[in-house]
Amino acid sequence: MHILDQLKERGILAQVTFEEDLYKAMDKEPMTFYVGIDPTADSLHVGHIVPVIFARRLQQAGHRPIILCGGGTAMVGDPSGKSELRQMLTKETIDENIKTIKKQISPLLDFGEGGAIMPNNADWLLELNYVEFLRDIGVYFSVNRMLTAECYKRRLEVGLTFLEFNYMLMQAYDFLELFRRYNCRLQIGGDDQWSNILAGADLIRRKEREDAFALTHKLIMTASGQKMGKTEQGALWLDPARTTPYEFYQYWRNVPDADVETYLRLLTFLPMDEVRRLGALRDTEINEAKKVLAFEMTRLIHGEEEANKAIDASGALFGGQGSMENVPTFTVTAAMLKEDGRITTWLNECGLCKSRGEARKMVEAGAVAVNDEILTDIDAKIAPEQIGSGGLLLRKGKKSYCRLILE
Repeated sequence: MHILDQLKERGILAQVTFEEDLYKAMDKEPMTFYVGIDPTADSLHVGHIVPVIFARRLQQAGHRPIILCGGGTAMVGDPSGKSELRQMLTKETIDENIKTIKKQISPLLDFGEGGAIMPNNADWLLELNYVEFLRDIGVYFSVNRMLTAECYKRRLEVGLTFLEFNYMLMQAYDFLELFRRYNCRLQIGGDDQWSNILAGADLIRRKEREDAFALTHKLIMTASGQKMGKTEQGALWLDPARTTPYEFYQYWRNVPDADVETYLRLLTFLPMDEVRRLGALRDTEINEAKKVLAFEMTRLIHGEEEANKAIDASGALFGGQGSMENVPTFTVTAAMLKEDGRITTWLNECGLCKSRGEARKMVEAGAVAVNDEILTDIDAKIAPEQIGSGGLLLRKGKKSYCRLILE
């Protein structure tokens, strides 16, 4: 089955330009394509990896990915989906973020000889002559047409800076530069990027008189209309120091029933027959599908070993099986506990609560347990001798755990 037909079958494909020509071009020879990554944080979250998973599908079909790190565009900020101006970052911060991001993406794609490459658009954007850029590139852009783009409409309501207004030109220029350097003829991305991606393909067609294509994937939302990957602690990060593999596993293990088949279709590489079988499960049987989803996603991001550890920890906490050694842990010392042994402090320190204020509220609500005993005293303290050889188990709510161990 053609890769574009596979994308359609899985419900991934949103919009595409010159579809018939794209089929022919991809059949003729491997196509070099690119997806942009925004290095505005030192870790990607789940929403960021959707286009990377998209790129992995295309690479498995024989096409060559370019993962373009926006070291130059990150210094401006993409207005798409934003209601306010992004915080400005230094070049040094952006460069550090790119190093971390490359490390996170590397297991998902083949970066070997003839495989994926990861350039940085700062290499050409930061050297541009502004007047020459306006004369050479700006002439192809209509302000009237740009203002109809959805990414600008939202910002116009609260104020669109000229800094952000340049973003579409810069992203389009990226596509042109990648076409010139690597014969890149396709850009992929989320459907909220359609206007920017279309601008780049149009620029190549008008300026170079060559074929170029735009293709977007559907944005992945929950059945209730919320963004995928939002947790009580915030975003679902790929960095295991921010979101542990266990927490990552538990997120997918506990998604609403209505979202399971969608996530299996769009995010995993399971055959569609298996996706349909799992998606057809109902009531308590849907837990089988959730376990498969959680394992597949955790294995994809953190590797099979960590996925199995997460299963083991989940079994120890919820099924009476497995080893507590794989439950998320936080190391304390006797000196630290003697200085401040308040349970509210350690609920915050180990990440179960965002603040001590939240920890107090959770204790008062009877939502905190220590070794399965509900705690109601906000002034309760932990003494070093309470932590046995197996650690002290803290629980917030029904499913959030952390094991304190003594150093």
